[in-house]
Amino acid sequence: MEFTILETERLRLENVEEEDAASLFDIMSREKVTVYYGMEPLVHEEEAVEVIRSFHASLHAKRGMRWAIRLKETDDFIGTIGLNNLNLKAKKAEIGYELHPDYWRRQLMQEAIHGVLKHAFGKLDLYRIGAVTFPENISSNRLLEKLGFSLEGRLRGYLHQQNQSHDAFIFSLLRTEWVAEDRSG
Repeated sequence: MEFTILETERLRLENVEEEDAASLFDIMSREKVTVYYGMEPLVHEEEAVEVIRSFHASLHAKRGMRWAIRLKETDDFIGTIGLNNLNLKAKKAEIGYELHPDYWRRQLMQEAIHGVLKHAFGKLDLYRIGAVTFPENISSNRLLEKLGFSLEGRLRGYLHQQNQSHDAFIFSLLRTEWVAEDRSG
């Protein structure tokens, strides 16, 4: 499985490199970013390096791929987006993402997700993209619905964070729904 750089109108999605560790740490050490992420905030920059290494290992094992989200205009690293639990044979994956708070509410994540979905349904020939969210993450839930994802249900006690279990929503989007919405062009 080859890594593909993706471009949208305002963004370039490319491989996350160890040189991005300080920027990733800046994002993932913020409580307001990780509160609905399913993990604790990072405490040391070396943890960001380990996260990046796990992205590379996942790609090498063909279990996932993660893109750095960069603004084309400035080349600033503003977040990541990826396909997790990737199963090419079963034609499915789950999408996950995070964005620096300075860039929230600018439709940048919507643009990034659209680019990844186009790649996933097109080049990777996936049939189903899932997404797992905290029910309280209203912004992410609304974004997924706006992009055509359907809420399938609630997974009880599915996520563990801050020493407690939390319910999760499971969303999905099928390639046939993506095509029906004429989103592939």
